[in-house]
Amino acid sequence: MLRTYVNGEPGTAEQLAVPAVVNYGHFTSLQVRDGHTRDLDAHLRRLAEGTRELFGSDLDTGLVREYLRQAVTGAGDVTARITLFSLSAPSGADSPVPPDVLVTLRPPSSALDTPVRLRSVRYERVLPEVKHVGTFGLLHHLRAAKRAGYDDALFVTAEGIVSEASVWNAGFFDGETVVWPQAPQLSGTMRLLLDRGLAELGVPTVTRPLSLAEATAQRSAFLCNSGNPGLPVASVDDVELTVDAELTTLLRRACERTPLERI
Repeated sequence: MLRTYVNGEPGTAEQLAVPAVVNYGHFTSLQVRDGHTRDLDAHLRRLAEGTRELFGSDLDTGLVREYLRQAVTGAGDVTARITLFSLSAPSGADSPVPPDVLVTLRPPSSALDTPVRLRSVRYERVLPEVKHVGTFGLLHHLRAAKRAGYDDALFVTAEGIVSEASVWNAGFFDGETVVWPQAPQLSGTMRLLLDRGLAELGVPTVTRPLSLAEATAQRSAFLCNSGNPGLPVASVDDVELTVDAELTTLLRRACERTPLERI
């Protein structure tokens, strides 16, 4: 299943050719369950901030929400991706550009819990605070990690500070406190949702710089993104970590503190 809509109408081949061949734009992905999702406002804020950064314009988030609502109505459970790009100025412009809205629907993601093994690599995305479509570097390192026998890559800055994984935020747990690495990275919507839910559950969180050695000295680690609140990490490089089923359950409980809302 793959459905595409551009500005509220089924996407044409001519329209879809633009984002296919021009690598300029940004997006957000979200899990939709029968027309409902969690923390839609966070996704819309992300899109508005990215639009100001990449296109220099203010985004009509109400219109984006309406396009999304039209696309998911009657679609059941899906993974929705909202991509903002430009048909009129595909490579950007020196003046504000109102972006076009591409909504893509794919089958829903399930929150897997099989522990993963990470390979650390020195890498930092361009404009890491923006969820942009320039994904070559992160996918290249993901593929290289898999070819080396790992499941994913954990990015480390040139200064040796842990930042994020390929399409995930990385979190660590010392047995009492969830520790988020402080480094140039994307602040994911799931991470924000978990922070709020953990606070409601009385679990402390802290954000601070973590060297690779400090990160692997934590008791446990996990990855999170819009499709999974807590994928356990079994190891980083050759350092084994504690796979904690109770932590995975806790993260899912924290996620569910934010109820599904109708789009």
